[in-house]
Amino acid sequence: MNDRVTEYAQAVVNNQVKYCCKLHILACQRHLNDLKRQGTEDFEYVWNAEAAENILKFAETLTIKEGFKQKPVKLIPSQIFDLGCTFGWLRTNGYRRFRRRYKSVARQNGKSFENGIMGPYIAAFSGYQDGLLFTAATKKRQSKIAWNEMRKFIEVDNDLKEYFKIQDYISTITALNTGCKIEALSKEGGLDDGFRAIFTSLDELHQHKDNSIYSALYKGTRNLPETLLSIITTRGKNPRSFCKEFDDYCIKVLQGIIVADDIFVDIFTLDDGDNIYKLENILKANPLYIGDEEKIKNILVEAETAKNMGGQEKIDYIVKSLNMWATNSDNSYISPEDLKKCAIEESLENYKGYECYVGLDLSSGGDLTSFSIEVLAGESLFFDSHSYMPRGRFAEHLESDLVPYDLWEQEGLITVTGSDSDYKNDYKFIIEDLKRLKQKYNLKFRGIGIDPHNADGILSELEDFGCDVFVITQSARNLNDATVDLRLLIKSGKIRYNAKNTLLEYSFANAVTVKNSFDEIKIEKRDFKNTNRIDPVDACIDSHYLAMKNKNSEIINSQAEIEKYIKEMGWL
Repeated sequence: MNDRVTEYAQAVVNNQVKYCCKLHILACQRHLNDLKRQGTEDFEYVWNAEAAENILKFAETLTIKEGFKQKPVKLIPSQIFDLGCTFGWLRTNGYRRFRRRYKSVARQNGKSFENGIMGPYIAAFSGYQDGLLFTAATKKRQSKIAWNEMRKFIEVDNDLKEYFKIQDYISTITALNTGCKIEALSKEGGLDDGFRAIFTSLDELHQHKDNSIYSALYKGTRNLPETLLSIITTRGKNPRSFCKEFDDYCIKVLQGIIVADDIFVDIFTLDDGDNIYKLENILKANPLYIGDEEKIKNILVEAETAKNMGGQEKIDYIVKSLNMWATNSDNSYISPEDLKKCAIEESLENYKGYECYVGLDLSSGGDLTSFSIEVLAGESLFFDSHSYMPRGRFAEHLESDLVPYDLWEQEGLITVTGSDSDYKNDYKFIIEDLKRLKQKYNLKFRGIGIDPHNADGILSELEDFGCDVFVITQSARNLNDATVDLRLLIKSGKIRYNAKNTLLEYSFANAVTVKNSFDEIKIEKRDFKNTNRIDPVDACIDSHYLAMKNKNSEIINSQAEIEKYIKEMGWL
């Protein structure tokens, strides 16, 4: 069986395909990695090259109606990969693996065209009876773009006409052999909860004000054995949008920071540092333009205009023609690639009896609380971290954060405390847990660093560890040295952490740097809804602050001094 998907993925990863950005390479690498995972205990999916080839053969029988003359569909290599990969991965029970699909690429690169292929294929040839399929967007006009692609494929094909009935006046296409219906819906037209779609084309996510449409469509498919929510978009101008949040989530999936086996992701954009006016870089975001002289000529004119005019014209060019966020300055604290180099197959079990520092990041209310243990291991430092969340908040965050907290709980990276009615962290439980860890590994605590803002009532209990408690002011001026030094140590490979600690990797990926007027830095979350957690990284920086023996720390030796300090800082 010809396996065009895998052949393409191998060629991309082996640098045999030109004009590929790092994220597209990661998408191909993910496919190859998953092929190796087949048959393992924790991977319930199998690759079926025949299923992939079926959607590709269907696509290649279609005819493009638009233009001066009709022409047969000819898929470009990256479309072969994206379509084939989406349909070729199956669960062991025979249903498709991917229930979500996210493709982000510059405008006029066939996003709606691909969804237009998938809709009729699923409606008439998946075997599902009386199913609902939707093309959805914020506006009806937008929602009909993919629907019209489907209509045009059917109208120009005499064979397909026998399978479908088109009712343009109600924006409905019906598959006569299965009873499945394809409808164009929009938020303004009543799109809400309750839809059980076997396929949905969700167009231009960057135009969505929030996650309401995505959430309604995705959650409505929970009880379906097989579904596909195909999200297509060009990036936008608002870095504090749901689209940016979802885009960041998908990047973490490609990087292996988040495990989400139900979503296919491919993103075409420029790499950090690329010259935005060079053709070799422009083509990374425009795969459909490769080899097309007319398209290349036109986009080079756009590039020259944007370069000369600047301002809004340049912003539009960056967003629409290069699929970059308008404010694309990367202020990430650490690149995932640098951090991954520090991962090893060791845990605290390998460091019994070592000296260490502890950083404790206490959440306000019921969010994530984390501690970091920085072990002094010769020329390198080993970091271990653990997090806690009350069960009431845990259920909420599973819904809101696009993060696999349930998986992290199973893997022992998060301890969920209390009952469903508990919404506040039990700090005393966390302290007792830290004591058990200290005893189990005979660790020698040299100091505990804590932000006292949320620590009233437990600082006295920290004295029981028999080491000094350090109050660490969470300002750029105070944390700059530790923040910079930790980053440099990671870049130089002198930090070590357990390779299974994906929660720590996730939090590092969420951390961005902010500067004060003196160019001193600290970290903060990169998202707009306060959902991307960085608590483990905060704890790491606090523990490293102590390891550097920062003289600005204040040593607290009694409960009276603790209470005095808190009152002076205005926290009571």
